[in-house]
Amino acid sequence: MNTTYTSAVYTSEEGARAVEQEYRYYLERWPVPNEQVHVPTREGDTFVVACGPADAPPLVLLHGSGANSSSWIGDVGAWSRHFRLYAVDMIGEPGLSAPSRPPLASGAYENWLDDVLDGLGLARVSMVGISLGGWMASRYASHRPGRVERMALLCPGGIGRQKYQALLIWLLLRPFGRWGRRVSMRAALGPMEPPSTPEARRFADYFMLVSENVKYRQEPLPVLDDAGLRRLTMPMLVLLGGRDGLLDSAGTQRRLRAAAPHARIDLRPEVGHLIVGRTRQILDFLREDAATPDPAPEGAGEAV
Repeated sequence: MNTTYTSAVYTSEEGARAVEQEYRYYLERWPVPNEQVHVPTREGDTFVVACGPADAPPLVLLHGSGANSSSWIGDVGAWSRHFRLYAVDMIGEPGLSAPSRPPLASGAYENWLDDVLDGLGLARVSMVGISLGGWMASRYASHRPGRVERMALLCPGGIGRQKYQALLIWLLLRPFGRWGRRVSMRAALGPMEPPSTPEARRFADYFMLVSENVKYRQEPLPVLDDAGLRRLTMPMLVLLGGRDGLLDSAGTQRRLRAAAPHARIDLRPEVGHLIVGRTRQILDFLREDAATPDPAPEGAGEAV
């Protein structure tokens, strides 16, 4: 295990090995045939899982903070029937990409994503992003509007204000081990259904393993200004939770209504930061211009 990688993203080499081993478990059980590639970029190699028909429209998937492409396990079966999916492990997160964490406001992430798309041979794509990935997608689309066809964003950062109460709770409860992490996680993510199957329980345990061993980003997410939001003229679906403990969903909705009134916003008061079960809703949005309806059943995708 590379010690630079460990010190940048993880608290220990042992924890890094444990998280990576479990991540590889999910990669080996990817629901559909896939290719796993490393794309060279100016920030280091970026790991991408590609699946779906090679000639289908390209769809880039950007996971959230403290996560990796396992976030999409519940979605790719349905989405890969209609799109060529590219699940990207974001740099500086507990996936298989480089540990680089340049300043979020530096422009480095837009340049990094340019390198990823160029390396994959993609001139124009649609995007789905969760939280930090939603920040990345909306920021990229604002700075490179000609490269983004449409976007679906789940609890995106960088539009409404960040909330810091959950961070305070996490800092106060950190000395109390796994119990403290569970309580602080509930404060941050909001309501969560208990896992109902052995595989769901394993994924929940994996999420806890990550929380025990990863150094989460402490840097505030740069907020897109109104001019930046107005550049988001492509079709947009934005899914928000009224009980999100990390982001001000009402503020996100308010700013989008004012600066990007064409955006389709679905804010559900009872939902938290962890938005699940929207596979079909997102697919229907992404395929609105398709000629035939999709008979695929509703999925159970997880937002991490």
